[in-house]
Amino acid sequence: MGKRSKYAVSLVLLGSLFLAACQNGNEENETDSSAASSAEQVINVQFSAEMGSADISLATDSYSFITLNNAYEGLYRLDENNVPVIAGASEDAEVSEDGLSYTISLREEAKWSNGDPVTAADYVFSWQRTVDPATASNYAYMLAPVKNAAAISDGTLDKSELGIEAVNDYQLKITLEKPTPYFLSLLAFPTFFPQNERVVEEFGDQYALTSENAAYNGPFLLTNYAGPGTDIQWTLAKNPDYWDADSVKLETINFDVVKDSSTAYNLYESGQADDIILSGELAMQNVNHPDYIVQPSATTQYLEMNQAPEDSPFRNANLRQAISYSMNRQQIVDNILGNGSLPAVGFVPSDLAFNPETKADFVEDAATTLAFDEEKAQEYWEKAKAELGIDTLSFELLTSDTDQSKKMAEYIQGTLQQTLDGLTVEVTNVPFSVRLDRSNSGDFEMVMNNWIGDYADPINFLELFKKDSSYNRGKWLNDDYNQLIEQASNENANDPEARWENMVAAEKILNDDLGVIPLFQSAEAHLRSPKIKGLIVHSVGAAYDYKNVFVEE
Repeated sequence: MGKRSKYAVSLVLLGSLFLAACQNGNEENETDSSAASSAEQVINVQFSAEMGSADISLATDSYSFITLNNAYEGLYRLDENNVPVIAGASEDAEVSEDGLSYTISLREEAKWSNGDPVTAADYVFSWQRTVDPATASNYAYMLAPVKNAAAISDGTLDKSELGIEAVNDYQLKITLEKPTPYFLSLLAFPTFFPQNERVVEEFGDQYALTSENAAYNGPFLLTNYAGPGTDIQWTLAKNPDYWDADSVKLETINFDVVKDSSTAYNLYESGQADDIILSGELAMQNVNHPDYIVQPSATTQYLEMNQAPEDSPFRNANLRQAISYSMNRQQIVDNILGNGSLPAVGFVPSDLAFNPETKADFVEDAATTLAFDEEKAQEYWEKAKAELGIDTLSFELLTSDTDQSKKMAEYIQGTLQQTLDGLTVEVTNVPFSVRLDRSNSGDFEMVMNNWIGDYADPINFLELFKKDSSYNRGKWLNDDYNQLIEQASNENANDPEARWENMVAAEKILNDDLGVIPLFQSAEAHLRSPKIKGLIVHSVGAAYDYKNVFVEE
């Protein structure tokens, strides 16, 4: 989700960024589904990787979140301006004066696809299941604002102590640890969606492993899904029992995983695909194509190094500096990607959040840089070799097997081996699900990861590298950094200026020490058929909302 220009955003209204640039560039804002012709209401969409999981508690990747965002529905959903609006809730939340209590009424007409009513108990069960250590959810940290969530995830308290209760069948009361100004935006994220307890218990460890082993409450039903990380085709079909089914015009969305850009392009040109992702030369060659769209994203692509082993060479700061200085980020975005992505200057992307007082971009206040300098790279390499007592070094670079990832890996391998004499990089390209599993288990030396913002606040990026974060896969540790993140999340949570300064200082530490090595801020180049109307594209959270999409020839 890289950008070419600034978009207005308020740190107070954390959902309201990327107003125009995140919509389908093929339509007028006034376009209404009533204008739909008699065209077949079917679209064919291509992704570049498989879904990691169809389980709300276990999903971590963008394609899973896109699917879940349309097959399920939470209390809120994000509108075209990324502002949370009621969905499964029947009216806006009642928030206490101290900002710690949310009382929310549910739509009594909402049903699961198995006929069960959607009740407050479904939210209580889902949230408790996610924070339960037995579930091993990597996204349990998202529930940290909810009272006792962190203690439950740590195994200190029972999941029944979570700050969510069913007042009655159709009313929830949520209690927070501390005021969280972006909490309504969180409620629009799939991790906060309900789950049907009866269905989860019925299927046990087979729950959500296929589309048949789950129940859905969203505008679409997941069908033809055969398993996480393996299935390259699945479908979203209109849910006739959805409470707002009359607003849903699409009958079917067919998803195909196509990892090669040239194959995707040929399918688009032959009319077999309606929305594809382009990268590299094909992206550059099609800039003037009438259906070409650059889709901004609050996403940072980065290299993460495993510093957990005591003998890990990546614990050496000079080695990390040598690798970073070897990266020509401008060349990466211009010659390898060619899709509108921007060179990274730090870990937090631009146009994500703005200073509550001066309105300056977070990136401007942090004033971090990531320079390309071969001489400095070689100087740091010599220092690293001396400190490590080595003349040569070999390590594995783990990446996904998408077309873009392969090209990026080739570049990194080539530039490091050419710039740093005695360094050998062995590239391993694996399916996305395998990369995810190996990353999560610490089975890597260097891995190319990315982070797509879940909500529009720098803390969503910076908290990844806290000592206890499940996403600090490389186990980089810095006490000053941890203290700043704790201050921003706790004692300064209600002091916007002090909190901002905490986050700026943390970004500088992460960048100076190179806990990870940022490469670029992503954008996606698409060819998207002009017949697709009403598509809402989000730069944070789940990227697509298909509820109001329709086909007009």
